[in-house]
Parts: sequence; C-alpha cells; structure tokens
Amino acid sequence: MGEPASLQSSPRSDPAFRVLVVDDDPDMAAFLAHLLRKEGMDVDTAGDGEAALARVAEVAPDLMLLDVMMPGPSGFDVCRKLKSDHETALMPIVLVTALEDKESRVKGIEAGADDFLSKPVNPPELLARVNTLRRLHDTRRELESRRLAAEIQRKEAIRKAFSRYISPRLADRIIQDIGFEGGPFKGNAQRINVVAVFADLRGFSGLAEGNEAGDVVEMLNAYFAILTDAAYQHDGTIFNMSGDSMLVGFNVPFLQSDAATRALRAAQDMVTRFAPVSAQWERRCGVRTGVGVGICMGEGIIGNVGSPHYMNYTVIGDPVDTAARLMQVAGANEILICGRVYEAVRDLLPAGTIAPRGDISLRGKTESVPVFSVRT
Repeated sequence: MGEPASLQSSPRSDPAFRVLVVDDDPDMAAFLAHLLRKEGMDVDTAGDGEAALARVAEVAPDLMLLDVMMPGPSGFDVCRKLKSDHETALMPIVLVTALEDKESRVKGIEAGADDFLSKPVNPPELLARVNTLRRLHDTRRELESRRLAAEIQRKEAIRKAFSRYISPRLADRIIQDIGFEGGPFKGNAQRINVVAVFADLRGFSGLAEGNEAGDVVEMLNAYFAILTDAAYQHDGTIFNMSGDSMLVGFNVPFLQSDAATRALRAAQDMVTRFAPVSAQWERRCGVRTGVGVGICMGEGIIGNVGSPHYMNYTVIGDPVDTAARLMQVAGANEILICGRVYEAVRDLLPAGTIAPRGDISLRGKTESVPVFSVRT
C-alpha cells in the first residue's frame, strides 16, 4: 500500500513514542507499523494476544493498536486484562476492528478501550487518533513527572525537618515506612519506656567570660556538632539544646531493644570525641573543659508540648529529671548512670570501666538514688 504525500512528516526530536501493533494479519501489522514509523514512532508488532501480553510484560509500550478478532485471546480479552492491572491500566489501547455493531462497541468500552479504529484503516484517521492519544500521553507523563518532583521536594523538606531531632537513617525510615501524615511527631502524647541522656559542657562559664561573643558561639557550635554526630550515630533523638546542655532520648520515636546500650555508647563517644577539642581549647584559652553526662531509664511521656504559637516535640518524666540531676553531679568526662541503666549494660562493659558512686541524694528526689560512674 502506498502512503499519501500529505501524511509524510519528519521524525520528531523528542524521545520515541513506543507503539505495539497487535494483528494476526502480518500485512496489516506491517502497514500500520510503516505509517507510525514515518511519524517518528518506535513500533513493535505481535501476531496474537498471547504474544502481545508477553511483549507488554517485557517493556510496556506507550500505546497499543489492538486487533479484535484474533486466534486465542481476543482483543477484548487482552484489553480487559491490561486495564485490570494497575501497572498497565493507564496505557492507551485503540481497538482496530471490522465489527461495526453497537454491541461490539459497548463490549470494547466495557473492556476499557480508549478509542476505536475501523477496518479498512484510513491512514489520516489512524494518525489523527494516535497523535491525539500521544498528546494526552505526553501531558500525563509531564504531570506525573511534576508530581514526582514535587513529592521528592516534599520528602526532602520533611527529612530536613525531622533531621533536627533524629538521625538521617531514622528520618528516612519515617518517610518510607510511616509517611508524614501519620508520623510520630504528629501523634497524640504517649507513655513509653525511654532512656534519657543529658550532656553538659564543663568549664563553659570560663570560656564565655574570657572570649569574644563570636568565638564563644563558634566553640559551642563545634561542641554541639560533636554531640549531635555521636547521638545520630547511635540513632538517638535530640529533644533539646539549651545553653551548653543537650537532651537526647533513646527508644523514641522507634522502639530499640538495646536502647540503654545505645545511650551509653553515644555518651562515651561524646566524651571521647570532645577530648581533643577540649585539649585544644585549654592550650588556646587556659580553661579546662569536659563533658558531664547523666543517663537514666524509665517511663516517660513524649508528645508535642507548648502553646499555639510555639511547640516542641519533647519527652518529660522521671527519667529525664533524674538524668538532668545526674548530669549536674557528674564531673568532667564522667558518665553517671542510674541503677536501671547499670543493670542493662553491666555485662557489656570491660572490668574496671564502671564503679559504684553509692546512693546519692538528688535535688527533687525524696529518696537517694543508686548511681554508677562510667569512665571512657
């Protein structure tokens, strides 16, 4: 069959539009493929319904021209199967048929066909219908691309917001497993077993008095960067930074069976990593510094606390208060832990690393608390 000169056009420069022509008549399939290739489309052919489904399973085309009357599965059967699969439901399908009766058209619509083309095929009509569906396909693809780009930007913004509190690993897990709307920072307050770690910079007053304001802020930033990295490495959640103190929680927002161990390891890393910085500051400023840490485990409450104008996702309760008191008692580069934390980690520490400090009376406590000292 010859092709009218009016139908000839130069190939398009954009990515090839992929069409699968399905027809048991090889001459008809070749004719349709020829017309579409002249329009710059990438065309493949299949001789029956089974072959068409196999081709789609390998690489789904952007559009399918599908004969109705074929041996094996009919065009109606193939169309119905593809439209019922969410992977191919949006793929445009044009039924090519010699059937002109109303019932056949209704059957094609019920099967999910996007358009119909009558045999014998009129080339201008074929190209008009295919190009219309192509434009719709390109529009849909552009909208989907924009939607995906917006979703990526949205998730990145969420990840950055969550990373103010938790490690990047946990932020990614929240986004992937839970999603933003049901995320842990949106839920109601809840009681949970928490391990609270309070860390404080010893010698800060001397630094603040003997240095310019800009230098003090720079030192604090370096100090908090070290503590934050240590907390994030062990998947801790940072709840608060105030002055030269930082509160980190474990077993929140995700349960951690080894929360006490994670908390202790994070505290040890804080002390160890800060040591060279502390030595440098002492040589530079003549002020001895160090990190004092308190750790306690028990039932706490997590949730959003504040006012309509200012809100914090935080943890409150006895373990937080006790960890704060232990931090105040701890010496430079000393980690003080409560009895429950000691029971959870005692078998993991080398001999001589941990020593009892006795029962200590802490401010706000009616009874003394058994305390243990951990040295790095």
